Amino acid sequence: MNILRFITAGSVDDGKSTLIGRLLYDSKSILADQLEALEQQSKNKNEDGVDLAILTDGLRAEREQGITIDVAYRYFATAKRKFIIADAPGHVQYTRNMITGASNSELIIILIDARNGVTEQTRRHSIIASLLNIPQVVVAVNKMDLVNYSQEVFANIKKEYEAIAQRLSLKNVHYFPISALMGDNIVNTTKAMPWYHGTSLLDFLETIEINKDRYQQPRFQVQYVIRPQTEALHDYRGYAGEIISGTYRKGDIIEVQPEGILSRISRIEMAGVEIQEAVAGEAVVLHIEDDIDISRGDYFTKTDSQPQISQDVDVVVCWMDRRELREGNKYLLQQRSRLTKVIIKEIAYKIDVNTLEQTPQVESVKINEIAKIHIKAATPLVYDNFKENPPMGSAILIDETSNATVGAVMIE
Repeated sequence: MNILRFITAGSVDDGKSTLIGRLLYDSKSILADQLEALEQQSKNKNEDGVDLAILTDGLRAEREQGITIDVAYRYFATAKRKFIIADAPGHVQYTRNMITGASNSELIIILIDARNGVTEQTRRHSIIASLLNIPQVVVAVNKMDLVNYSQEVFANIKKEYEAIAQRLSLKNVHYFPISALMGDNIVNTTKAMPWYHGTSLLDFLETIEINKDRYQQPRFQVQYVIRPQTEALHDYRGYAGEIISGTYRKGDIIEVQPEGILSRISRIEMAGVEIQEAVAGEAVVLHIEDDIDISRGDYFTKTDSQPQISQDVDVVVCWMDRRELREGNKYLLQQRSRLTKVIIKEIAYKIDVNTLEQTPQVESVKINEIAKIHIKAATPLVYDNFKENPPMGSAILIDETSNATVGAVMIE
């Protein structure tokens, strides 16, 4: 049974938490004690019935205010598939939290309040979906019960969003008229909208195909060098890590990056058992024929599919820190297990998240703003263009003093 990771996004009070609660509630993915606690907390809050949003609004501040602040993760399964859901906050000041939740998602559900139509946050989240290269986009027009289930309202919102999707080159966009509060078209289709002939949202989520290995470039990064140095394993030297993308087989000629030294895979182990090949997402131990000085963070690639290697790179960054990003600032760039010192050489321009217009000649980048910058690294960076291979083109910026993440990076 495969796993689908998806995130919900939208403006404040569009019903993201209620939608997830409805999915859990109607698919019977709530344990008896959880249901009892949900009913009690709902009764303490109001007398209008079960408040499904409580299932995902985990922080006390969220429950008291009726909003989502942090990214809440929920896990549930049906007979067809397992799901990991990230409920992202809707407030503008928590955009950075939304990006964190979306970074590993294979699908995004963008909720739109049928009464308000496309808003600034709708465009903002759509741009982020485009920047993060999320392969599947679901536009769920929520609260259809509050517009008398109007087909015209749904059609107008769909038409407006289609223009946004075309401009952002969002290819796989799917539209659903729903009511999370009433349960219309969530787990089951509804008779309230006889003009809608599509499936329910859950049925779509259960059956949509996600290509887990859509990035074919063979990439492996060393997370740990295993040298037991015991009498029984005196000559054992293995390189543990996860296959980032592509496939590796015993006998493959590999190149250790960034040094560019050639060798051959002599053995592949997974969970202590020798295997003949490993694919993207699998945690393995690779052995090579030659004794080479290899460290944590080095990459194994193949000679017929080389990554880019450079100390000077252009990146798109979503800034997450209250202290502004300025030219000359120094940070740490983390690419999975590889940590490199970098300096901001130039801020090329900021991107207006509402119009996609570029604003050049800016002095700084403030929290939640998106910009294209040029950085110089102390040692060579090994990467692929984010659009071509997101796992190899993504990184984070870390403040050296506080060790806090200050920016999400997409390498171009």
